[in-house]
Amino acid sequence: MKNKVFLDAQAALFDVSSGATIMVGGFGLAGIPENAISELRKKGVKGLTCISNEAGVDDFGLGILLKNRQIKCMISSFIGENDVFEEQLLSGELEVKLVPQGTLAERIRAAGAGIPAFFTPAGVGTEVAQGKEVRTFKGKEYIMEEALFADYAFVKAQKGDLEGNLVFHGTARNFNPMMAQAGKITIAEVEELVPIGSLNPDEIHVPGIYVQRIFQGNNYQKRIEHRTTTKDLADLSVLDSQKEIIAKRLALEIKDGDYVNLGIGIPTMVANYIPKGMRVVLQSENGLLGIGPFPEEDHVDPELINAGKQTISMIPGASLFSSVDSFAMIRGAHIDVTILGGMEVSQNGDLANWKIPGKQVKGMGGAMDLVASAPNIIVAMLHQNKNGQSKLLKTCDLPLTGKSCVRRVVTDLAVIDILPEGGFLLVERAPGVSIEQIQAATAADLVIRGEVEEMKLD
Repeated sequence: MKNKVFLDAQAALFDVSSGATIMVGGFGLAGIPENAISELRKKGVKGLTCISNEAGVDDFGLGILLKNRQIKCMISSFIGENDVFEEQLLSGELEVKLVPQGTLAERIRAAGAGIPAFFTPAGVGTEVAQGKEVRTFKGKEYIMEEALFADYAFVKAQKGDLEGNLVFHGTARNFNPMMAQAGKITIAEVEELVPIGSLNPDEIHVPGIYVQRIFQGNNYQKRIEHRTTTKDLADLSVLDSQKEIIAKRLALEIKDGDYVNLGIGIPTMVANYIPKGMRVVLQSENGLLGIGPFPEEDHVDPELINAGKQTISMIPGASLFSSVDSFAMIRGAHIDVTILGGMEVSQNGDLANWKIPGKQVKGMGGAMDLVASAPNIIVAMLHQNKNGQSKLLKTCDLPLTGKSCVRRVVTDLAVIDILPEGGFLLVERAPGVSIEQIQAATAADLVIRGEVEEMKLD
């Protein structure tokens, strides 16, 4: 039997050289191969092309390789709060290829499955589609995306055996399973290395056939980007009265038994206002169905986070899975309600929420996948930006996330529907807000039909 076991990261990464293309598992800081990343820094290899959902933070995860100028190209879906990543992108120092999160997951999975390309609706009508083949299936447009291959895949699991079988914990699974399949050489680091036969075959997440090298890691920090507990809940719910109005009103859009995806920012607050006794199953793109409340301080698990990198718990009946399974749920239209934040919405239902050219680029994350497939897209945002300019426009000025995808917009001033023929229909006004105020704050024309009632917030 071929020996796959190596002593440590230094031994396992012995042949990784400058110019390599590598995949690195993890979502935020959950499930990242800390030992492998540290070894890459020590080796000083440069000119790396790195395929990863994001690049950690400035001083941890892939962020340390960016700081050392070891990465020449990042293929990612999200930049988040990594200032070094964003600065190098905007300056042109770093080549960055931003990919919708579900497309990124599927391109990696396709490589491991021997599928050279596939068609997806995510990104149609946006800059993501530029230069790509577009086909129509059953009246809907799709763009062709090619599989992503890598010389090495670095993954991290909770447990592994000498055969390379892997078991993950919580939302640390995320991108790790499909990356394990896609690397020419997959190197797995595990917290616990156990003898063959110690793992229950029914509970193995990655079969050993995909793993060429394995070692037991050490000194894991398991940092948390946004430690959020029950004691923070009160502060979050009264963070901003305008946002609280939006969150309360949005909670009324959700019905008992719904499967719901809540985006980061204001949408995250909606969970605080779902009526007691109502069973709503919240889905997170990083691999969790059944998000529960923020945990007590002594129950915080660094490998149990939501899409906003906040620590969370799970409700009874919750399930865990990989990012590729998560986006199968999304693209397959199994989500009943999707609530996203927005920078701009047009009167045709176009959404822009991921980029301000030359100033701010956070990445599209999973938003393009969500708006391309979900049947019920609601946008939560302040009616005006910090400069007092309307965010409801005749046409979006910013790069689009999706075309003609928004059904309803809930702001701090109003509830507004997108008419089938185009146009904003004023449905409700916030308490104490007049129709004239809403008109003055809206750059596009408002359609008003009869009396407009005040929002009901409970």
